[in-house]
Amino acid sequence: MTRTRGRVAALLGAVAVVAGTTLGSPAVAAPGGAGGGLTGQAPCAGSPGFTCGTLTVPLDHGGDTPGTLDLRVAVGGNTDAPKGDLLFLTGGPGQPGVPLVNRIVGRLAPVLKDYRLVMFDQRGTGGNALRCPELQEQMGASDLAPPTPKAVTDCAAALGPDRRFYGTADTVADIDQLRRALGDKRLTLDGVSYGTFTAERYAMAHPAHVARLVLDSVVPQQGYDPLDPVPLKATARVLTAACAATGCTTDPAADLAETVRRYHDGPDVLDAITSFEFVDPDYHGVPEALHEAAAGRPAMLQRYIDGAHQGNAAPAEFLSQGLHASTLCADGHFPWGTSDTPVEGRAAALAEARDELAPEDTWPFDPATATGTGTLLTCLDWPQEEVPATPSEHHRLPNVPVLLLGGDRDLSTPLAWTYREAEMAHDAHVVVVPGAAHGVQTRAASDIGRQAVYDFLLGG
Repeated sequence: MTRTRGRVAALLGAVAVVAGTTLGSPAVAAPGGAGGGLTGQAPCAGSPGFTCGTLTVPLDHGGDTPGTLDLRVAVGGNTDAPKGDLLFLTGGPGQPGVPLVNRIVGRLAPVLKDYRLVMFDQRGTGGNALRCPELQEQMGASDLAPPTPKAVTDCAAALGPDRRFYGTADTVADIDQLRRALGDKRLTLDGVSYGTFTAERYAMAHPAHVARLVLDSVVPQQGYDPLDPVPLKATARVLTAACAATGCTTDPAADLAETVRRYHDGPDVLDAITSFEFVDPDYHGVPEALHEAAAGRPAMLQRYIDGAHQGNAAPAEFLSQGLHASTLCADGHFPWGTSDTPVEGRAAALAEARDELAPEDTWPFDPATATGTGTLLTCLDWPQEEVPATPSEHHRLPNVPVLLLGGDRDLSTPLAWTYREAEMAHDAHVVVVPGAAHGVQTRAASDIGRQAVYDFLLGG
């Protein structure tokens, strides 16, 4: 099975924002509103009506380390859009934005008379992707595929100490510089997956510059907790619902639990099932494969596992695992603490955390699955480094309208996370799309979620 295109496209995050100044330049609007402090502007190849340019940002927004980064930006031509700029931020983290302009135009077309679409390649993505060949080969577009320690340490060594400047806080600062370069005061944010986390963090850092938020396939603002049992436990509900929808006659949750108990292959099975949601949110064939494996016949399930590894293959230009690791290890909180914790002792802390997990905490998977996923093992071996401060877990979103979208078949960002983030909003509207998996706006067969976005963005 070849899944690269569907899987990676579905992982895309989105953030509609208005953002930042160029280095050393005052915040000014471009003549005619074309692009402000952007340099080198010219028509975007293959994207009619869009102008491409460069936003130059500091490597270190704190100013202690010299250097700059050039970020590619695409800006729509409707400079008089009555509702302002809509910056669509891709997710991952690790995905570029500019190459996806045409795809996003197709998804957001009903609102683009009222909004000017803006997209940019986040630092460390696209043509400036952070490159770690072996880690890229082992993980591709997956969060869950376990890498080897050597691939992780080789990646960190290749990137060097500047890797610490690729966290979400750095991207948030880039976005605000882009806002000022475009000459705008407030923004509308539309985030998908990791894009929701970036949108939330931007809104908390710059509340006066946010008009409204769309959060689709939500990562809570507290961040990604790799030991959070919600995604593991959600598999029972999702597979049971998919089984009922397709008329299968097995108990996929029980079969999954027996498969993991029998073969101790939880991380691989979790990766395969989660990858499959991007191909088919009804999971056709998956319950049968689990039933066969639970009965001692794992060949069919192994084909799904092998297919997931093949389908997750992606070059760094499409999803940079170097950026993925740099960001998540800078942002994350782990059983050993954060990445400023010495590497020595992390494994013991992880083992202790595994021992403290009860089987019911992770069922239908086991505690070894919870502590054996790719991002967790990447950050286990990531070198010690200074990390940015984390906002208080009680820090709410600004008092603006917020639309939260979730698919009831989503395993990457389960519905429980959507409701958790809704509690942090003052004016939250939750829309659940039946039968949809990850990336409601870009992937769902139903138009329910997309129409909710159109109504929300075009409303008064």
